[in-house]
Amino acid sequence: MTDLVTPSPAADTAPSAPARSAPGGWPWLKWFARRIGLAVLTLWLCSVLVFFATAALGDPVRAILGKDYGSSPERVAALQAELHLDRPVIARYVEWLGGLLTGNLGNSVANGLPVGELVGDRIVNSAVLVIVAAIVMIPVAFGIAMVSANNRGKRADGVIQIVMITLAGLPEFVVGILLVALFSTTVLHVLPAVTIAGGGAPPWSAPGSMILPVLTLVIAVAPYVARIVRSSLLEVLDSDYVELARLKGVPERVVMRKHALLNAIVPGIQVIALQLAWLAGGIVIVEYLFSYPGVGASLVDSVRNSDFPMVQVLAMVIAAVYVGVNLVADVLSILFTPRARTAITS
Repeated sequence: MTDLVTPSPAADTAPSAPARSAPGGWPWLKWFARRIGLAVLTLWLCSVLVFFATAALGDPVRAILGKDYGSSPERVAALQAELHLDRPVIARYVEWLGGLLTGNLGNSVANGLPVGELVGDRIVNSAVLVIVAAIVMIPVAFGIAMVSANNRGKRADGVIQIVMITLAGLPEFVVGILLVALFSTTVLHVLPAVTIAGGGAPPWSAPGSMILPVLTLVIAVAPYVARIVRSSLLEVLDSDYVELARLKGVPERVVMRKHALLNAIVPGIQVIALQLAWLAGGIVIVEYLFSYPGVGASLVDSVRNSDFPMVQVLAMVIAAVYVGVNLVADVLSILFTPRARTAITS
């Protein structure tokens, strides 16, 4: 007679895997802190490059005084003391960096006024110009990309691509000159050729004078964004889930708007960030061309006047904008990409 042995629960039940805790906010904070650290390191390296590059250009006192350098020893000594040129270069850099971090930006050599007062309004003016150009450029570029992707292989797509490649090959100063010739001088006389803002008023107090600078920036940037977004849209439109949506009878405009565009937005964010960061430096030429009172025009004037404190601060402002825009683009890309969010929290 066979004995019936009742299996114990311990022998019958397989050991369960330890429960995995749901990812919280710590991986996000760790990733964000690492990105902030890289941004700070990049800005510090930029500060080193900017300071020592301007210090290597030669004697700033000689550049400022010119022919009066040898005939005015008192003025030479005063400028050397003002610029702290009697100290070692490392000590000058540490003092300059400390002033930069605490908001003590020094005085302009050209007119003796505090640098912070001179660049404050210029930064706001340039920020307004870039923001307005971005507000106009983003929907225009995405609209062109969607029209081109919808007409892939047709004549309209070919015309759009030729126009985009042509505009992308034109430097911004050429675009600006052509717009001035078209709308202000040779052909039509409907827009002012330069920015008009008298009495210390901001440039947007005369909106008509901002049209040509904004249009120049849009034409200079939109072709790159439109071409990148078009390529992403075409890749998404050829995917299996988009074909499945079409087989289910979803209208093409809904497929483009809800399926293709949302999945192609991440490359668009990256290229928009790169172009906006480029505007931080490329705006120099546009502002100078249209006499726009911004960071670019101030940087050109400072270089011409050998105003080294102004040049250093303006260069760091441009570097900070570049680093900040790329940091925001990285965060937005992670937020819009589920796979990337999973990689961070895993």
